[in-house]
Amino acid sequence: MKLITKIFTKQNIFLFLLVAMVLLAKIFPFEQAYNQYFNLSGFIDWGIAGIFLLYGLKLNLKEVVKDVSNWKLHLLIQSGTFLLFPLLVLIFYPFIKDSEYYNIWLSVFFLASLPSTVSSSVVMVSIAKGNVTSAIFNASISGLIGIIMTPLLMSFFLVSNASSGNQTQIIEQLLIKVLLPIILGVLLNPLLKKWVTKYSNIIAEFDRLIILLIVYESFSSAFIENIFASVPSLVFVILAFSVVFLFFSVYYILKFFAERLNFKAKDVITTTFCGSKKSLVHGSLFLLVLGIPDEQKVLFLLPVMVYHSFQLFYVSWLANRIAKRMELVEF
Repeated sequence: MKLITKIFTKQNIFLFLLVAMVLLAKIFPFEQAYNQYFNLSGFIDWGIAGIFLLYGLKLNLKEVVKDVSNWKLHLLIQSGTFLLFPLLVLIFYPFIKDSEYYNIWLSVFFLASLPSTVSSSVVMVSIAKGNVTSAIFNASISGLIGIIMTPLLMSFFLVSNASSGNQTQIIEQLLIKVLLPIILGVLLNPLLKKWVTKYSNIIAEFDRLIILLIVYESFSSAFIENIFASVPSLVFVILAFSVVFLFFSVYYILKFFAERLNFKAKDVITTTFCGSKKSLVHGSLFLLVLGIPDEQKVLFLLPVMVYHSFQLFYVSWLANRIAKRMELVEF
């Protein structure tokens, strides 16, 4: 009985639900035609905006102003996203550049050049009891920096056909889904702060619901478009191994530097979680921005899909594990 209780904890149930979403996407993927009955993408968009509205309601403006001055934390996170990631992939360039695996390498470099994901970074930091204020700041600014850095990094290996319209779309999405809800939440903070505190447990469940829906939608698209089936098994294995290796390399390097800089435990969590994330949403948009040929789009999207899935599963488990440890320390 104790074993069953240990297995079916609240945290583990969430991981089981993540697996269930993948299976559901395989058996019953969400087709475009279903949008006439329920607009899943629209619901997720509103859900992400809702998450940041709620975070804005919980923000303390004095803490935000104080956090902006925490430049070491912000610099380390953004360096991990836009310098450490690409450098780790560039190490292998001399060995790959003239081989048949060059396009595979380039697809991984594309992943390494992307900005951090926004919603899941903040959600996971919140679950792990890290510095949410810094997570919001860095997740938001990462998307803005990425608009410049991602095309710049890829320009060394691709002839860019960037469209200013697509770049404008990325900025608009960031403003509408992230910055505007946070600003609105901050403005409503004096009125609704007590309400948010009272129902914090329900709000945490809402965060998890949106993550589950993101997983379901992402895998539905992958299965419908046969992303996994259209790539040879060997290529898939190489890509999967590469992105997992990349994640752990960045995660532990950032953790090493954060601890050497004597960051607080909450700041170490924020550094490792925000600095090791990559955005599937931005990856999909940058496929259009960079003008990648249609026949290569699947190859470029696949490592982003694998990385996105892995970071959700592993970091979800890790966030809950760290949360337990933080509760013991606080107790």
